[in-house]
Amino acid sequence: MFRRMSPSACWLCKVFRAEENGISSKVSLEEVLQWSQSFEKLVTSKYGPVIYKMYLKTEHSDENIEFWLACEAYKKITSQRKRISMARKLFTSYIQPQAPKEINIDSPARKAIIRNIQEPTQSCFEEAQRIIYMHMERDSYPRFLDSKFYQNLKHSLQNNGSNSMVN
Repeated sequence: MFRRMSPSACWLCKVFRAEENGISSKVSLEEVLQWSQSFEKLVTSKYGPVIYKMYLKTEHSDENIEFWLACEAYKKITSQRKRISMARKLFTSYIQPQAPKEINIDSPARKAIIRNIQEPTQSCFEEAQRIIYMHMERDSYPRFLDSKFYQNLKHSLQNNGSNSMVN
């Protein structure tokens, strides 16, 4: 019933081949090992969010890290005009019911954003971002660490003896 994909057709397999994916050739063993220390180390490292997003795609939940990273960028916006524009994009992409990348947040958090979206502040997505961070930290992060995805990346770097960045 299931047909085995050839390694050349499997996008997941390509992650682990340096010549086909620049990130796996640049990430260091040291960085990859630090990801297992805490979720915060994963999402604040140089390549962690990108690799984690690749993993989340396999779980069909990459909208979580996308939203979290977009909120990090949103908080740095100083222009009110740009903040309003970005807030609307975040709302239509992730928050509104039936959004293309709707995130799983509770009704009070969603309603608070809906109330504040007309005049968005720097912090209007903080509660939703906190909820998504907790979802990822509790649910998908432990699975990521146990996954073949992470284990294969770690072992391939250990086998290469790569402790520093390769360019």
